[in-house]
Amino acid sequence: MFTRLAAALSLSALTGFLSLPAAAQTGSPEDFNKERGTEVAQQRPAATPQRPISAAAVGESQIIERANAWTIGMAAGLPEGTFLPIAAEIARNLNQGNDLRILPMVTPGATDNVRDLLYLRGVDIAITHTDVFDHFRTVEKISNIERRVNFVTGLYVSEIHLVVRPEIKTIQDLAGKKVGFHLAGSGSTTTAPIVFQKLGVKVEPVYISNAIALEKMRTGELAAVFHNGGKPNGLIRNFKNTDNFRLMEIPFDKFDEFYVPSVMTSDDYPNFLKKGEKVETIGVPAVLAVYDWPPTSDRFRRVSRFIDTMFDRFDNFKGPGYSPLWKDINLAAQVPGWSRYWVAEEKLKAIQAKTAAAPEAAVDVQLARQQAARAAPGDTATQEKLFQQFLEWSKGQTKR
Repeated sequence: MFTRLAAALSLSALTGFLSLPAAAQTGSPEDFNKERGTEVAQQRPAATPQRPISAAAVGESQIIERANAWTIGMAAGLPEGTFLPIAAEIARNLNQGNDLRILPMVTPGATDNVRDLLYLRGVDIAITHTDVFDHFRTVEKISNIERRVNFVTGLYVSEIHLVVRPEIKTIQDLAGKKVGFHLAGSGSTTTAPIVFQKLGVKVEPVYISNAIALEKMRTGELAAVFHNGGKPNGLIRNFKNTDNFRLMEIPFDKFDEFYVPSVMTSDDYPNFLKKGEKVETIGVPAVLAVYDWPPTSDRFRRVSRFIDTMFDRFDNFKGPGYSPLWKDINLAAQVPGWSRYWVAEEKLKAIQAKTAAAPEAAVDVQLARQQAARAAPGDTATQEKLFQQFLEWSKGQTKR
């Protein structure tokens, strides 16, 4: 029985083969091999993905160590602001290959930068505004913020640009209206609430990029945009003001030590002001901030080298190839409400000790004159007024 069954099966297989189409029977060896290859591939188990070869695995551990030994993470800002370009210039001036490398980071801005300085790994230095302490004391209520975050040096003055639609004639007209406060975590989100509170005007904040907010003003979705940035700020200067938007005046007399008077002119913003026109506003100084690292930490070692190099190369910032904002920065100026990081203080004292008999002064008169001239070019009366106001703000400063 078994023999008959096997014979029947063999005959059936042969008959099936002979009944195949002629093309299949007479196919070339290449065709057969292709089919066979597909069959084998289907039967073969999937290949195991290869693991990437690490630099350490191929003997590059020393290169890794050198590349990471002296890196400094710097929290900066957004492209439409001033922090990021300034951070890039700091990196360009101070970078020394593997001996020191500053890595500027794109961030929302001043408020988030302090938060990153406190909590984000790899952030050693941050650019921020002097008024952020008010936010962290009263809103987020972070304890001992003034002791945990110090400053290395004051930077430029960041002017307040309050851009309004043409129907807005006074600041009081903004009451109850939507105003762009920039992205959450930016300097504007700290400064704007303080400014409107001191002016006694309650607005409805909208937290979107100011580049987008300016466009939403065209459709009437927003009545104004509040923007911080050293003048002339690229976002405001490059804006095509085809809808007759205006820069609103902000009186200085209602503000405290964190702010300074400033003036924006037609030279700064010809797209907003006619020739010879000016708008008085306020500014909030920017500072280079650092976490108070303990002397035994690795981050302290890195920050100390950064400070030494920053102070030694500071004069380079006032030369060609750097922002004009550096020309008004006094390395030795005090920052009201802030404490200078003790490493920077010791470095400053060492530099001052080498200065040839430079007379000390309670107020940096030269800086005050420079600020006044920059704020109101060609207007001696306004310059003198700003000079006197700036002297009041500059009390307690020492001359380098």
